[in-house]
Amino acid sequence: MSQPVPGYAHNMVAVVAATVFTLMASAAWSYDMADVENGGTITGTVTLRGEVPEPRVFPMVLYPFGDFCKRISDGAGHVVLKEFNVDQTGGLQDAVVAVLNVKRGKAFRYRDTELLTVNCMFHPADVPESEQFELHDGQLTHVHPLVTVMRNESLLSVTNKDPIMHAAQVYQPEKGNRVLSFPIPVSYKPHSGFVALEKNKRIVQIICGMHEYMQSWAWVADNPYFVKTHRGGGFTIDDVPPGTYQVAVWHPHMQPLIKEMTVPANGTVALNFELDASQVIRPVYETQAQFRIPPGRGPAVDIEGCEGPYCVRREHSHQSQ
Repeated sequence: MSQPVPGYAHNMVAVVAATVFTLMASAAWSYDMADVENGGTITGTVTLRGEVPEPRVFPMVLYPFGDFCKRISDGAGHVVLKEFNVDQTGGLQDAVVAVLNVKRGKAFRYRDTELLTVNCMFHPADVPESEQFELHDGQLTHVHPLVTVMRNESLLSVTNKDPIMHAAQVYQPEKGNRVLSFPIPVSYKPHSGFVALEKNKRIVQIICGMHEYMQSWAWVADNPYFVKTHRGGGFTIDDVPPGTYQVAVWHPHMQPLIKEMTVPANGTVALNFELDASQVIRPVYETQAQFRIPPGRGPAVDIEGCEGPYCVRREHSHQSQ
């Protein structure tokens, strides 16, 4: 049975899974790469129960290079940042499933710490372009791969594929401070910075200093036994050394959950997670009473001076106060 991670507080610092993993990793875990004998496989699905949380909406007029970045807009002057991508069955995309405290096993993947800037968004380097857009009613809609995975005490590399400048700012929300900042000029060469977090911290947020809607979250892994869920919420982690482990699932703005399970030699074990949408908590700086689209709200409801998809009624207008 899944359990909330202890020590999770409902405030801005803790909203991204605060110091909960310090209890699970009080010792400094080292990892050695080696051949895995009789490895097993973990497979399953992550689902979201309840109404899908509303997206964030950013008026493009507030940010530079609008003529280029408008290609990811809704056609009415907004960038709609859809943080929870859920299919018809409740399958949740971009949840991280990670096996904790594995000390020895397969090698890390080469591109785990590489990002691209594409169409005014951060994208993990291993996300193909075919997964960055969807076709709805004949209209091409941008889908932002919200989550990546990186390693602590390593280089974060960003290659700018846009013809405009960006700036990487890396925050450690568990601590509440910025840990890294570097420019991303127009260039096909990667630019990088060294990520150094406090030991046992698991979460970072990456934001462009010029475009607030350019956001990505990252899970910090200490071993390569992790995966992000695909469009339907499914996942597979293979070549796991046989043994009993704690397995965590995490998605931005949600409390991580942990299950304990045993991986058999040369076998497969099923492991499913269900997250509760009512438990979504966003930090104070992301509250947007006027620029969110509530669940069930029609896409054509008018906003003052706005026409088109994703215009929403200002129910707490500053002009009426």
